[in-house]
Amino acid sequence: MNWYLLVIALYAVLLIAVGVIISRRVKGADDFFVGGRKMAPFLLFITLVAPNIGAGSTVGVAGMGFTSGISAAWWIIASAVGTFILAFVIGPKIWEIAKNNGFYTLGDYLEYRYNRYFRGLISLMMAIGTLAIFAGQLMGIGWILSVVADIDKITSVLIAAVVVVLYFCAGGFLSAVYANLIEACVKLIGFIVAVPLVLAFVGGFEGLHTKVVANMANATQSAAYFSFDGLGTTVIMGFFLMLMPSFFLSPALIGKVYSARDKKTVRISTFFCGVVMLLFSIIPVILGMAAYAIAPDLPQRDLALPYVMKECMPFWASALALAAIFSAEISAADAVLYMITTSFTKDLYKSFINPTISDEKLIKGGRIVTVLAGIIGIGLAIVLPNVISALSIFYSLMSVSITAPLLFGLFTKRSSAFSAIFAAIIGVIVTVGLEFFNGNKGIWILNGQSTAILLTLIIMAVMIFIKPRKIKA
Repeated sequence: MNWYLLVIALYAVLLIAVGVIISRRVKGADDFFVGGRKMAPFLLFITLVAPNIGAGSTVGVAGMGFTSGISAAWWIIASAVGTFILAFVIGPKIWEIAKNNGFYTLGDYLEYRYNRYFRGLISLMMAIGTLAIFAGQLMGIGWILSVVADIDKITSVLIAAVVVVLYFCAGGFLSAVYANLIEACVKLIGFIVAVPLVLAFVGGFEGLHTKVVANMANATQSAAYFSFDGLGTTVIMGFFLMLMPSFFLSPALIGKVYSARDKKTVRISTFFCGVVMLLFSIIPVILGMAAYAIAPDLPQRDLALPYVMKECMPFWASALALAAIFSAEISAADAVLYMITTSFTKDLYKSFINPTISDEKLIKGGRIVTVLAGIIGIGLAIVLPNVISALSIFYSLMSVSITAPLLFGLFTKRSSAFSAIFAAIIGVIVTVGLEFFNGNKGIWILNGQSTAILLTLIIMAVMIFIKPRKIKA
């Protein structure tokens, strides 16, 4: 009997059951989309940290740790810095505006600050980009179950999609919050248990170093592997410029901020989320490096984490670790479903097609979109090559198109809708051009996305003087 599969099956049933039970508390769109705007600090912290430690921060970073060593931790560190910016700069300010105007989504704010056309443009790009990140989460689960539980990748992806779609469909944001509570606890315990067991298996830090060096071609390569700048300044800078904005302007995170009961809750919850991310940053990297130490010839870097989970620990610990990784991927996937659902239903359908739609029909439409997103996500997860490539599609698209408009919109009244639309379009064009025609290299030490973000900031700064917003007296 496949005991790993049994563990996942029981855990999946628990998450679905929680979603169904909590769905009884959903009385209207306020509950489905923003949890009734009454989240206390602990619950908001849980629903922030659960998706922020997802496929990218577990399977993806362990894979980078496998190939590049300790400097892979910068991926999560950059994400944590973005979370701190959300806690003290962006979050409290946008929460107050959302509270006063009854906003559900980031799109609501963009229309309020600029116009409905900019909202439509960004929402359409977000809807496409979030399908890629959803596929990334499903892909992470696929790798885990295929290696640890001996289930083929396609079946694994199907299992993951069914679980998250069912419990999110049941109660939307509110169901996800309580599922996240279980997922976060399992996740943190699982990884905390895994690290000392895996290190003991490879002979501690000394054994890890010795085994890695033995697999390296030369001393220069091994030195870079154990150096915090091993990936190179350009790549690390690219992480910061790509990921920081993603973690303070993500539609999913902004929506969660809207659910807070007050400003203090936003600051406290988001700050501690960032702290946990910093503390967690080295954990998947060590596990990925351990995989390289004992199995340097793994055919796919995303196999690193599931490999050490299965080969370096006793069954009870590997089963717990499997549940932890499953939790990481599922909690991130439900956050993405939240973005997809709100983009299509609230930002696109209600804003441009049926403004008078009732709460009941809006929730029903959200459930239909969730199911369709699950189907599309399955297809993308099978086609895309690895987790990080899937996530990079989303992060690049979102960071380039929203960073400058959001920052200028919040902190100056002079930025216009024209400048926001112009900057977003130029940023995306530059990103795509540099990706396909210059190997994603930008100016100086910056990559394509980083260059495009800086360009959008410059464009909006200049446009404040050339074509400022007309402010009514």
